[in-house]
Amino acid sequence: MTSNITREAAYELLKQYNKEPFHIQHALTVEGVLRWYAKELGYGEEEEYWGITGLLHDIDYELYPEEHCKKAPELLSTGGVGEDMIYSICSHAYGICSDVEPKHQMEKVLFAADELTGLIWSAALMRPSKSTMDMELKSLKKKFKDKRFAAGCSRDVIKEGADRLGWELDELLEKTLEAMRSCEEAVAEAMNNI
Repeated sequence: MTSNITREAAYELLKQYNKEPFHIQHALTVEGVLRWYAKELGYGEEEEYWGITGLLHDIDYELYPEEHCKKAPELLSTGGVGEDMIYSICSHAYGICSDVEPKHQMEKVLFAADELTGLIWSAALMRPSKSTMDMELKSLKKKFKDKRFAAGCSRDVIKEGADRLGWELDELLEKTLEAMRSCEEAVAEAMNNI
């Protein structure tokens, strides 16, 4: 899998349709998480593709929330994104607002980690440090079990994501927490430059 759009062009495309800092931060976080997973799972040569897919996965959500993953192909193809990446991006909301099924390992990781990054970031914001750096797995598991906490983050989607990867839930939680730690500083720095 190779990208036919540069990271710089992808970031400009993202900012064309996303102005809210929350959405940009989420995109940068998912990009960093997918880059970490690419290296961790032995897909290092595809890191750029994985990262750009993560960066652009919610491109249509801010302006077209009711058409999420329906409007994305048009915005992405107009921006020069190839069909394979468009498929990957639309697969992240399979069964929610998309009938595009995640097949490749990267698509399964994106499906599993997208919701989970929101839950982890919400949990981090509750900590005195406001960071994932000192968060422990047991603390995250407690927040995961509390259905009222970050109620918008679907536990069912996260569990299904772990199943699609063939992982125990704890493995997905632990790996994604580590992935978020790996990119937290870079995301914060990028947000300071907006």
